[in-house]
Amino acid sequence: AVVVDDASQGVTHVVRGQDLTDNTARQILLQRALNLPTPKYLHTPLVLAADGQKLSKQNGAQSLDVSRPVAALQQAGLVLGLTGNAAAADAHAWLRQAVPLWAEQVDSAP
Repeated sequence: AVVVDDASQGVTHVVRGQDLTDNTARQILLQRALNLPTPKYLHTPLVLAADGQKLSKQNGAQSLDVSRPVAALQQAGLVLGLTGNAAAADAHAWLRQAVPLWAEQVDSAP
């Protein structure tokens, strides 16, 4: 169902965790069988707790405090290895700085 939904919505890029890599292969096979366009996929590393369990709502991970958006973005950015955005005045400025840095990391990943 998701491959048909993605095609009907014009999805061109899918970014998700590495734990869904197996699903991607199956989805690409279905897209080809149904002659649907195949989006570009990017699988990001998972953020794990000290016990090795994936940080997620399902596993009871604590949410970021979004009442201070720049601080929340900085906290999330540190987990992703992004540094140097401390001077951002607002969330939009932080994202304008962080997105190219993240893209560099993704492009240079093995």
